[in-house]
Amino acid sequence: MSTPIKVMIADDQMMVRQGFTVLLNAQPDIEVVGQAVDGADAVAKVAELAPDVVLMDIRMPGMGGIEATSVITAAPEAAVKVLVLTTFDLDEYVYEALRAGASGFLLKDASADQLAEAVRVVAAGEALLSPNITKRLITEFSRLGAPRAPSRARIEALTERETEVLSLIAQGLSNAEISEHLVLAEQTVKTHVSRILVKLGLRDRTQAAVFAYETGLIRPTGY
Repeated sequence: MSTPIKVMIADDQMMVRQGFTVLLNAQPDIEVVGQAVDGADAVAKVAELAPDVVLMDIRMPGMGGIEATSVITAAPEAAVKVLVLTTFDLDEYVYEALRAGASGFLLKDASADQLAEAVRVVAAGEALLSPNITKRLITEFSRLGAPRAPSRARIEALTERETEVLSLIAQGLSNAEISEHLVLAEQTVKTHVSRILVKLGLRDRTQAAVFAYETGLIRPTGY
């Protein structure tokens, strides 16, 4: 039997923490290893418990979820993935959470199955970005104007095909969809994605999508 996915829940509401703990512990492949009451507590508990995934509330007293996410994902050796919890899918902070290093977001009213699947997807390194979130990223970049990253030099390390794959990731396509679009074997696409992440020093597909927009590889007005 494979090792369960270790999850930590960071939320200032006890009922949310306990409810999610019960739902996730009911899954045979997921184990809740700890809870945190705010961002600072989350940072400390991650260092202590080394979870695979953190369910992170955005709005908490003291250190909030965005700052905590930034601290947790900034560590060079950090393998933990952050899944942001929000009450509304139009939460103004979702974009900043993704920039801070979150791998995706989930509504607090998600079903037990949606919650468990979200944890599995993020733990596997996949992006948890629905099409409407991808469009919101594009809208936000349009509002901000010029690319915010200082340089596109890192993109030059990519081959032409890898650059093409990166642009499709940024448009929200899955490996299967990229495979069909480029007429490549899906395993070949997976290899390209892995190489892109290594070359760019990125943790997952979500960060690759954000990187592509911030460097101007993808222009929102052209989407």
